[in-house]
Amino acid sequence: MNSIVLAIVGVAMMLAGYFLYSKVLGTRLFKLNAAFTTPAHELNDGIDYVPTNRLVLWGHHFTSVAGAAPIVGPAIAVIWGWLPAFLWVTLGTIFFAGMHDMGVLWASVRNRGRSIGALSGKYIGSGGRGLFLIVIFLLLLMVNLAFAVVIAGLLTSTPSAVIPTWGALVVAVLVGQAIYRLKWSLPLVSVVGVVALYALIVLGDQMPIELPETVLGLSAKAFWIVVLFIYAGIASMLPVWVLLQPRDYINGLQLFVGLALLYLSVLVSNPTVVAPSMNEQVPEGTPSMVPLLFVTIACGAVSGFHGMVASGTSSKQLDKETDARFVGYFGAVGEGLLALGAIIATTAGFKSLADWQEVYSGFGEGGVGAFVNGGGAILNSALHIPQSLSATILATMAVLFAATTMDTGVRLQRFVVQEAFELAGKKINHIVSTIIVIVICLALSFSTGASGEGGMTIWPLFGTTNQLMASLSLAIIAVILLRKRRAPWAAVIPFALILSMALYALVVQLSGFYNDGDYLLLVLDIIILIAAVIVAVMAIGAMFKARTQPAEIDANDETATASQR
Repeated sequence: MNSIVLAIVGVAMMLAGYFLYSKVLGTRLFKLNAAFTTPAHELNDGIDYVPTNRLVLWGHHFTSVAGAAPIVGPAIAVIWGWLPAFLWVTLGTIFFAGMHDMGVLWASVRNRGRSIGALSGKYIGSGGRGLFLIVIFLLLLMVNLAFAVVIAGLLTSTPSAVIPTWGALVVAVLVGQAIYRLKWSLPLVSVVGVVALYALIVLGDQMPIELPETVLGLSAKAFWIVVLFIYAGIASMLPVWVLLQPRDYINGLQLFVGLALLYLSVLVSNPTVVAPSMNEQVPEGTPSMVPLLFVTIACGAVSGFHGMVASGTSSKQLDKETDARFVGYFGAVGEGLLALGAIIATTAGFKSLADWQEVYSGFGEGGVGAFVNGGGAILNSALHIPQSLSATILATMAVLFAATTMDTGVRLQRFVVQEAFELAGKKINHIVSTIIVIVICLALSFSTGASGEGGMTIWPLFGTTNQLMASLSLAIIAVILLRKRRAPWAAVIPFALILSMALYALVVQLSGFYNDGDYLLLVLDIIILIAAVIVAVMAIGAMFKARTQPAEIDANDETATASQR
């Protein structure tokens, strides 16, 4: 297969989705209104609620939702062949992820920036809100624990990524000061910031920092995990404009440059896709493609975590409601492009089918390592970038994606803890809630020993939990649309497919956990399954009930403009 064809067809499909389908969603379904007063203006507190330039906010949203998952998922799923992964990423981005992300962002903005958990209480029922919060908390826990391990692993295996990873923090703080305090023009800040980041990448390649085997009694990887959680806790309490926004924005630009280099390399060298389109000789023990494909590739096709970011941080920073199309839908397109790049790198970055099969010798193999090595080989072949520097660029890309997601994830988890205390009639501040989150994360990280990788024990449930969240978020969008007497099918059809695949996968995993004697995952699987079924039943009931309730129409719906961007 010609890799150029995959790249061109995939990119063209996603861009068509943005320019055509998202415009229909924005004008006819959501009726985005540029005159609507967003929560960022109404509740501006200079910390969480801050009106933000849509380019800067897109950078935050895109890098927060992307993380390492749109690399890891496709890089594992190509074991079934490149075609199923390609179709699910492209079609999922257009009809599932874009609708989901843009819809949740719109729903939250129309409800004063309330989180998806709070929206579940309003639109599905107060009884389901607590169960919804359980699913949200577990999902955020999985993301934060797993990404800490992924980042620590890359910092250990690719020491050349250490300087650009931590140097990016300094660049981000300076960018934030330049934008908000010094009032520099955004194009100037963008150019200077991206140049600084790539200078750090070159410096890191020349000066790799490799920690000794033990640091303060911990292995190098475990030490990085502790440092990452301490950093994430501090970052989550800072005003968004100080670090979160500028870090995500400048990372987003740098990461898009990295993606552009990867796609340019494909166009120049046209590497052959050595992996089969449908792999009929999967390694022994590989699970069935259905339903596992739909939960292995979550981020990059559709992801419930996106709804938490959209309603947790992005909705509180949206300057104009019409920006929801660019931030939400195009943010999903950006992640789809990353997932497509991961598919190409992990199927065309090998010299032969035998080399590919050697890496993909079992289910779960490949992952970030296959992306870094395969993509590095493509960059080296096309642009003659040294192999070590190519690996540093892609490793730094993966680390920065994961780190920005972890920053946002800890902040969101803090929101969930505060919301849970409110349900119990208590109130705690952001410092106490952040400490609770960090203590829980570190306790689970070291629950199985000094390696710090204890949190990975619950990672096998991420895909199914994530997709359940996506389906339930789509259900909320459908209920809102029904209340407003608008056609809900753009949300209902994805809801039905994702819910069925996620529940099917949970049931399949149940038998696997039982047979393996993994009772922790078995119990968690049962809890998530029961909570999801109850909330799903309540959501379906809310959809039918919404059809008989008085129409929910407000002045903003009637005065919605056609000023879509």
